[in-house]
Amino acid sequence: MPHIDSKNVMHILDRKVFPGEKARINFNTAKLYTTTVVEVPIIIDRAKKPGPVLLITAGIHGDEINGVETVRQFISKGINKPSRGTTICVPVLNVFGFLNMTREFPDGRDLNRMFPGSKKGALASRFAYQFASEILPVADYCFDFHTGGASRFNAAQIRIDKTDERGEELARIFNAPFTVYSSTIKNSYRMTCVKQGKTVLLFEGGKSKDNNKEISKHGVDGLKRIMKHFDMLKSNFEVEDPAENTKFISSTYWMRAKYSGLLHIKIPIGKFVEKGEFIATITDPYGSFRHKVKAPNKGYVINANQSPIVYQGDAIFHVSKEATDA
Repeated sequence: MPHIDSKNVMHILDRKVFPGEKARINFNTAKLYTTTVVEVPIIIDRAKKPGPVLLITAGIHGDEINGVETVRQFISKGINKPSRGTTICVPVLNVFGFLNMTREFPDGRDLNRMFPGSKKGALASRFAYQFASEILPVADYCFDFHTGGASRFNAAQIRIDKTDERGEELARIFNAPFTVYSSTIKNSYRMTCVKQGKTVLLFEGGKSKDNNKEISKHGVDGLKRIMKHFDMLKSNFEVEDPAENTKFISSTYWMRAKYSGLLHIKIPIGKFVEKGEFIATITDPYGSFRHKVKAPNKGYVINANQSPIVYQGDAIFHVSKEATDA
């Protein structure tokens, strides 16, 4: 079982990582059909001074590139080198999916629905079991980076359970534009973190197979604020505070397309819209049909479908019913 002993030595993946040491440990779980080993790099940076252990993950869905880029920047800029405590970074959790630019594991399963996994289950289940058993227990706080699926672009947001007071406190510190109260899904990585007693923030921003600089900046800035809060951020890094506090959202609804056709979005994602505001058009390819999409209620647009073509009934906007920074 991974742990930190009385001498502040970390025992993880059959390795000892001493105070002040950095290590890159390859987490091996399976091989390709060619017997080629697939390795998941685990990047550990430890300060000499004891402190919290932050576990920062991305790429649990292999096509969610923006999360991978956020964690990459966190490492490449040296922000992950703490003045106290430890950071453990896993930029690409689902390397299998990342290689193929697919959401799932090679066995067709969603890794984020396979936790806590099993020793003798399918490939994704075995991977989840090993990660939950050999890496997760040593963490104090978990930060997991995701994007919207398919063509749905998420405004930068933190998701927490409404009953998680510690998570809410850290969400205020992370200070993404939005914090959305969201129930924890059964068999998800987030649920396993909760069951192991970890405080977990799930970041959503951008869309799959896309890399957006603004989204990455929100993620990196949020992590810097978290590091500063725990007195882990080195003094050479500046922390940028947003002009506004995060908006807490407890209730949302999906707007769906009334017609099939070409979708033309007319507003920026994250905008507060008024009831009846013109926000998009749906047209046919022939220039004979044009439908104006109007907001049925006021609220923040926290997700928009950026697919150029939609079918009747497709989700096109995710809108808050109310929001507060209180």
